[in-house]
Amino acid sequence: MKPIKVITVEKSRELEKAADEGGLSFAHMMENAGRATARAVQQLLSPRDRRVVILVGPGNNGGDGLVAAHYLAQMGGRVTCFVWKREAAADPNLERVQAGGVPVIWAEDDGDGEALIGLVAAADVVVDALLGVGASLPLRENLRALLDAVRLGLDGRRGPGELAHAVPGSGARVAPLVVAVDCPTGLDSDTGEVDPGVLRADVTVTFAYPKAGLLRFPGASFVGRIVVADIGIPAELAADVTVEMATAECVAGLLPERSPSSNKGTFGRVLVVAGSVNYVGAAALAGAGAKRVGAGLVTMALPGPIQAAVAANLAEATYLLLPHDMGVVNAGAVPVVRERMGDYDAMLLGPGLSQEDETVAFVHNFLGLPRRERRGRLGFVDRSEAEVEEHPAPPALVVDADGLNALARVDDWWRVLPPGTILTPHPGEMARLMGGGVTAPNVQADREGIARRMAQEWGAVVVLKGALTIVAAPDGRAMIQPFANSGLATAGTGDVLAGAIAGMRAQGLEAFDAAVAGAYAHGLAGELARDDLGEMGMVAGDLPARLPLALRRIRT
Repeated sequence: MKPIKVITVEKSRELEKAADEGGLSFAHMMENAGRATARAVQQLLSPRDRRVVILVGPGNNGGDGLVAAHYLAQMGGRVTCFVWKREAAADPNLERVQAGGVPVIWAEDDGDGEALIGLVAAADVVVDALLGVGASLPLRENLRALLDAVRLGLDGRRGPGELAHAVPGSGARVAPLVVAVDCPTGLDSDTGEVDPGVLRADVTVTFAYPKAGLLRFPGASFVGRIVVADIGIPAELAADVTVEMATAECVAGLLPERSPSSNKGTFGRVLVVAGSVNYVGAAALAGAGAKRVGAGLVTMALPGPIQAAVAANLAEATYLLLPHDMGVVNAGAVPVVRERMGDYDAMLLGPGLSQEDETVAFVHNFLGLPRRERRGRLGFVDRSEAEVEEHPAPPALVVDADGLNALARVDDWWRVLPPGTILTPHPGEMARLMGGGVTAPNVQADREGIARRMAQEWGAVVVLKGALTIVAAPDGRAMIQPFANSGLATAGTGDVLAGAIAGMRAQGLEAFDAAVAGAYAHGLAGELARDDLGEMGMVAGDLPARLPLALRRIRT
């Protein structure tokens, strides 16, 4: 299976129009969408004898809901349609549900909302088909009032992001399963912005391709699990879309084969330049990330005083001790690393190195940066008149954490990066790399756009970390990772990620593919840790041992 394309609302309209002109009518697409919604509900819990409430709006989204109502009734569901606003005349889908005996209640006949509150309170499933992806914000006051009534019916029993429904045979009443048709009502499907009245879904069934706003915060917090339903639009119509969402199937196709006749050299060698006296764990976590995604050999290049502590947590690695000043790598390490780096297939530079001047000088000299540092808007300060001498290119390079912070001190730093470099910034590091007064909130406000633009400008693969991590390539491609897990919001998880990416790179994957595969495996390992431990109290050390489990799940 290929990655899933991610589109804008305008592109969605364009695709539907092109499909209609090609012979797939709008009516047929609506039939497919409603049937797909019903099937998605059926896969989550059998509709037979379940109370299902369909919230019906005025446009195509409401039509999709009416089609879903028809099929859910055929599946044995006890369906009721609650219509907010819709023309009754010449609506074949409304006529069909009424002819099939499905009760229809009109909002105008439920002035105080008591009927709606009662329906939702007794429901097993609530289907939100009020407004589709083309709706604009803010919501009308009467629609907000309707959604308030729905929330009263839900009665606060559904926790954020939880899959909630009646448990068969348990005798217990829990909150209904809320299913959004294409997008939750109150969410902007382009920007991810939400109206205060937005209705949180457990599942969003989106059609043809997910819309960008479903994968952008704050909206991404309201969509629940995303189900992408095929409604018949030919795939070739979206061939020009370059933003995609990663899937296990597409990542499985990137992973290297593991022949029984292999040896440790078969799966690549990684040199990890990391760690300092105050950041011992970063080095160990990065090395563990590289090992646990299958790299054949990992060598830790680090200051001698921390070697014993790292080795206690990473027995499988070999070690290259670097010159240091009181436990932080200094510029004297440059020839030591250069002498050995030719033995390796990939190199990770940065986790836990520190931002001490001696270490920054090491990074600058190693990469061949002139020692001409940024000084905000006042210009630059020259520390040396001479340019750094010519130097051999490192192996496939991944730069993380303090490696990025050292780069950010120099103007035009990207000009010295070797081809195929991977950068792994979090939003704060991304802002520093960009300079010019850019802040982390600025980055967060346009994660996808900034990642793609900077990848092209810098000529490097950019992995913008965070919920729904984005991997962007210089050629304009972008891959959104489908993981948003607060358990990963803890120190050290980024070190594991950088190590995993370097480990993939060492096994022969191209830069973009290595970043996608490493990020996906890391995100899935986080999901497995959350399933085992819960989100609160997860630590970075919970991830490395789950990387092989994640990779096994990806392959199956």
